[in-house]
Amino acid sequence: MDIILLQDIKNLGKKGDQVTVKDGYGRNLVSKKQAAEATAKVKNDLKLQKIHEEKVAEERLKEAEALAAALSGMAVTLKIKVGKDGKAFGSVSAKEIADACKAQLALDVDKKKLVLPESIKETGKKEVQVRLHPKVTGILKVNVEAE
Repeated sequence: MDIILLQDIKNLGKKGDQVTVKDGYGRNLVSKKQAAEATAKVKNDLKLQKIHEEKVAEERLKEAEALAAALSGMAVTLKIKVGKDGKAFGSVSAKEIADACKAQLALDVDKKKLVLPESIKETGKKEVQVRLHPKVTGILKVNVEAE
């Protein structure tokens, strides 16, 4: 029996794969909605679905590239408390940078997408990478000033 997998199944295949299995196993997978019989209609629907997913992925990539280009010219300013000798009390976190982006630039950047190799503990200008897409990384300038 030829079936098309509707979800990943261990030791059988990934979603969208067409596989040949024994009749009983195939009927079991179809009844559990994990697979569909490989008819012409199902094959065509799957083909159209893949085309749609590729188009959506391409649009997301273009949006991410546009946002990365926009971020390259932008900067946010954060203020931290500093002692007499110039040392900061605490550090600047990714959440604070994300909140500053929302307040100052009107951009909703997820804190999990900000890449801080080390915590920012001193004043000055820093560059923070923003992972917008698996293939696109933007750079945001962060100015840290003494309060």
